[in-house]
Amino acid sequence: MEAIRVIQRTGANVLVGLAIFTGVFNSSPAPAQGEDTSVITVEGLAAAVQPIVEPVPVTGTLTPPRQALLSAEVEGLVSGIYVDVGHRVKKDQPLLELDPELNQIARDAALAAVERSREALADSRRRLDEAQRLVGDKHIAESTVKSLASEVRIRDAELRAAQIEARRQEALLERHRIMAPFSGAVSRREAELGEWVQPGVALFELVSAERLRADFQVPQRFYSRIDPGTPLDVRFDAGGERGHTDRIYRAKVQYKVPLSTSGARTFLLRTELPRTENAGGETPELIPGMSVSATLLLGTQRRSIAIPRDAVLRYPDGRITVWLAEKFSAWGKPATVREQQVTTGLSFEGLIEIRSGLEAGQIVITRGNESLREGQTVILRKAP
Repeated sequence: MEAIRVIQRTGANVLVGLAIFTGVFNSSPAPAQGEDTSVITVEGLAAAVQPIVEPVPVTGTLTPPRQALLSAEVEGLVSGIYVDVGHRVKKDQPLLELDPELNQIARDAALAAVERSREALADSRRRLDEAQRLVGDKHIAESTVKSLASEVRIRDAELRAAQIEARRQEALLERHRIMAPFSGAVSRREAELGEWVQPGVALFELVSAERLRADFQVPQRFYSRIDPGTPLDVRFDAGGERGHTDRIYRAKVQYKVPLSTSGARTFLLRTELPRTENAGGETPELIPGMSVSATLLLGTQRRSIAIPRDAVLRYPDGRITVWLAEKFSAWGKPATVREQQVTTGLSFEGLIEIRSGLEAGQIVITRGNESLREGQTVILRKAP
């Protein structure tokens, strides 16, 4: 308050007042000339040796695990169609029905034949029992008894045949309906009401979208380096709707087909996409036939230093550098930094191989390295 009063008295005392004001509010000593006061916080980690993976980009197509052309097992007139193209159906859900009237008549006739045969068999058995009681009294010839026994066996066979025919007619009646053999979506419909259809003629195409597979054509030079279980990152176009970006799925190779396509010199690689849970419902729907791309992660049988890509800086003149921490004592403590030129190799999974210019254990700045100066003091935090 005294300094303010000095400034307000006279113009001659302004310089004195400013001196007092400065002494009151800034008692710390002035920085020495050349001292760097721009201490910033950066993140880093220790360079480590790890297995090096070679990324191989490939392209392919989504294929369904099940795709079937459905047809009727019996001929008949189409009397009911319950689904259309694009409809999703559950297993055993009815898709189409044929007019069953004629087959119902045939089934009823077969059931009547069963009753007739059953009555005929019962009558033959009754007459055989009576003949067997009389044969001991010499009132009937033994040959007659044998003839009646043969007639019983014939009637029994006729009954079994009638029962089989009745079951056949019942089975044919059930086949007047086309049921979905598995859950999926109807991708094609070739039937109309009132149309007469024949067995074997495709009426629907049903496609399952569960557990989709991705088929890739891979250059044959990589064939020996791929095994079931080889990891790959699969990407598909999200469509650009509602802020979607390309989504990446980590998958594994299921099968590799040991047959090279002539001319293209490629072989088929198949993988199954894992199920993904998205509570927000923002995952775009995958459909068979979509194009997909992937990156195969092939082992190189060598180990080298690999660091995050963010730690590497590239300059227009071709130089590639990283920033290293020196005089490092502990995380969260001050350290000085210097720039080091390096030679890079393969990039994979957010990392980049360092072939020269860096040793294991050296502390590399991974975040905050864009505006560093040689010899600058920083506070070093450990990168997550």
